Amino acid sequence: MADIARERQLLAAARAGDQRAFELLTAPLRPQLHLHCYRMLGTLDDADDAVQDTLVRAWRAIARFEPRAQLQTWLFRIATNVSLTTLAQRGRRREEQRLDPFPDRLLDELTPEALAVEREWVELAFVAAVQLLPPRQRAVLLLRDVLGWSAREVSEQLGASVASVNSALQRARATLAREREGAGLTKRHSPPPNAVERELVHRFVTAWEATDIKGLVQLLAEDALLTMPPLPLRVTGRDSIGEFLRTRPAGGSLDRFRLVETGANLRPAVALYLDGDAHALMALGLAADRIGALTRFGVPDLLSRFDLPMTYAEVAGYTSGTRRRSPLEEGSGEGEHGEVSAGGL
Repeated sequence: MADIARERQLLAAARAGDQRAFELLTAPLRPQLHLHCYRMLGTLDDADDAVQDTLVRAWRAIARFEPRAQLQTWLFRIATNVSLTTLAQRGRRREEQRLDPFPDRLLDELTPEALAVEREWVELAFVAAVQLLPPRQRAVLLLRDVLGWSAREVSEQLGASVASVNSALQRARATLAREREGAGLTKRHSPPPNAVERELVHRFVTAWEATDIKGLVQLLAEDALLTMPPLPLRVTGRDSIGEFLRTRPAGGSLDRFRLVETGANLRPAVALYLDGDAHALMALGLAADRIGALTRFGVPDLLSRFDLPMTYAEVAGYTSGTRRRSPLEEGSGEGEHGEVSAGGL
């Protein structure tokens, strides 16, 4: 009751023009708004901008907000409209579709209850599949299946009929089912017990830094998949991945890399430093006691989003085998090689 009374007080003050009250009122909802915009847009920078734009618009309109409505629903309505506008602008500019991994550290801002709900919807395979959907189908799927809105609420949000919303949802679910079956960008992460996961990742780091290709291959599932978005590269099967690692990253000199363990989308990940400099981030999808997916993001600046430095010499508090545990852990054939620089993975 005290929380409800405080929220009402903050809302009244915000509607009267108190910006500090508005910030306090909306602060608890920012992490979930950020996740929603990330799922809609696929990149961290665009999600940041969308949340900022959402809150600016909400502040300008807060005096007209009807207290009988739910603040959270109102903010998600604004965030969805902002995201759809961003997607439309991308389409006009014919921008290439991008996807970033989501740092586990940002999930610390969620309540335990919210985090438990979010696990399925922050999964990298799910977010990647959502990016294949047309913007309105994307919005319908996220509003209906993730946020739990009714078809009527979504129809009012999008200015569409209930029948068209239901049709769009069916098409979106069918696309996701096909993507799940075909494992387009990555396979789903099926986490084993924490101790098994930590051991797998530790052995992966050790084998990589020792250029132990045989040891790396032994850690992979037989049908493992390696991808490197946004490049169209797909290497399928552990033997093919082994051959790729033997020859392509840094000319096969894996010992030129140093790996630092972290977490992305509630799956283990490693930051790669090549010759001491930030190089890439690789998310690992586990399947029982093997690694089923390697998804490499070749944007060095991403490491800063994971609170990691841009040079290995600056790494402090991270050593092989000490991956930052995710928030949930705290609580509980031949590939077609695309164009890849010979200098690194």
